[in-house]
Amino acid sequence: MAVGPSGGTARAAFEFGRTYVVRPKGKHHVWLGDNGSSWSQHLESSPFPNQLPSSLGLSFRRPCVARAIKRRHHGNNLSKLGADRLQLKCIQRESSGNQAESSMNPAINMDGLVEFLYDDLPHTFDDQGIDRTAYEEHVKYRDPITKLSTISWYLFNIALLKTVFYPVFYLHSVKQTGSYDITTRWTVVMKYMLLPWKPELILTGTSVMGINPATGKFCSHVDYWDSIQNNEYFSLEGLLDVFKQLRIYKTPCLETPKYQILKRTANYEVRRYEPFIIVEADGDKLSGSKGFKDVAGYILGKNSSQEKMQMTTPVFTQALDNVLSKVTIQIVLPLEKDMNNLPDPSQEGISLRKVQGGMAAVLKFSGSPLEDVVLEKEMMLRKSLERDGLRPKIGCLLARYNDPGSTWSFMMGWYHHLSTMANEWKSHRA
Repeated sequence: MAVGPSGGTARAAFEFGRTYVVRPKGKHHVWLGDNGSSWSQHLESSPFPNQLPSSLGLSFRRPCVARAIKRRHHGNNLSKLGADRLQLKCIQRESSGNQAESSMNPAINMDGLVEFLYDDLPHTFDDQGIDRTAYEEHVKYRDPITKLSTISWYLFNIALLKTVFYPVFYLHSVKQTGSYDITTRWTVVMKYMLLPWKPELILTGTSVMGINPATGKFCSHVDYWDSIQNNEYFSLEGLLDVFKQLRIYKTPCLETPKYQILKRTANYEVRRYEPFIIVEADGDKLSGSKGFKDVAGYILGKNSSQEKMQMTTPVFTQALDNVLSKVTIQIVLPLEKDMNNLPDPSQEGISLRKVQGGMAAVLKFSGSPLEDVVLEKEMMLRKSLERDGLRPKIGCLLARYNDPGSTWSFMMGWYHHLSTMANEWKSHRA
């Protein structure tokens, strides 16, 4: 289901955007999405914690999209950006104390620093690394579980994360939010390789970068995670959020639609999906399997050229309205397939359709996806989005990644229990 800001109307929803419920092995998700404009506003205007400096502004205007790495400035040194972009001068404060800060007229080019971060931060975890000359020697770094006070420890922490977690950093936006503050929005995806099942850890949030007006260098870096309320150091909530992502779970090693997580809260995720193709037929209910043999038959060779294709995940069941009067069942085709060269279905009632992708909100849950459970989760997601100022559209889609008959029940139950604890809401399994 697509969503828009409260009190407003979202633009026309793309085909993918309805309410979605997804289920990897032992887990399910509910998704909602739209054409992207209102999601960008939501991602970039999320409230900051109360402890932020009063100088910080709370609004963003730049679209919240992953930015490609631009050509590095010559020498990879902040001091070589050019006098026309960064002329750093000492600020002479008025001794009388009655001169407003706005009259100080600093010569720091904040737009230049914003562009510098767009270029520099994507290198946080690659071999090139960030430009340390842009930071004060005693830069203060803090996130919910880490607190450092020098650039050397800051870089050591980055190196440690690279060794243990193999992180990938996605920068979505950079915006000046105060006289000497710049706020970034990002996603970090990590894999903990020391555990046999190699769990994936995902953190999204914002970083407030403080600038020393006397030097023009970054003197502080404070991270705020979307998934927790208490972002102070040392946050037990932050530790729990990390540990719960180390859980044992099993998903099939099959191809699945590609997406990037833009925001991960305690209750749902905001994702951007790339286009994919589905084969679909009429179904009966969200938790049902009517029509599955027909759509599965298409990829197993029941088509005009008798072509057999690789199995993929997930299997979708989609309701097109709130009363479940129209339900379809869908299977995702291999991503390399193109609508122009696909064989025609050999059976009536089977059709092919390209889903354009786009933004979606996703709520995960585990256990058997019975009809009342799915609808309960959909309602939870709707309430969470409305609480955050978004208006969900009609429709619901359940996506199942695993066959319940081959999933170990203790895995499904354990994950459900951890999700309930971390998300601080109560639910039951049928």
